[in-house]
Amino acid sequence: MKQQRILSILALAALLFSIVAPTACTSESGILILEPPEIDTTVQVNFSKDIIPIFNQACNASGCHNTGGFPPDLTPENAYADLFAGNFIDTLVPEDSELVQWMLGNRGLAMPPSGSNSEFNSKVLSWIGQGAKDD
Repeated sequence: MKQQRILSILALAALLFSIVAPTACTSESGILILEPPEIDTTVQVNFSKDIIPIFNQACNASGCHNTGGFPPDLTPENAYADLFAGNFIDTLVPEDSELVQWMLGNRGLAMPPSGSNSEFNSKVLSWIGQGAKDD
């Protein structure tokens, strides 16, 4: 009896999920796609003052995206060149930038692995939208 009740609850949960899940943010393939934040053009975002600290805190301090780690190398001395050499930046359509898509979790695990950070995402997207200058 107890096992049948558990199975009934699981079946109900699966049914509810199948009804609700398709109405979330999905692409045509049914995969959850997070939308990028709006590009803020009112505040100038600086690569060395605003973006490098994000990389230092969330990307290369753990050893993941430092020299010899997973690409791109996001250390201060290599980040800019590696982002462009690896085609992680799209200044024409900033929302489509690989860097942004990875940070949102739309290319697999959200970056950083601790979870997508809306403040970081907004700053990075704004920097790209403002031309992704090396300043």
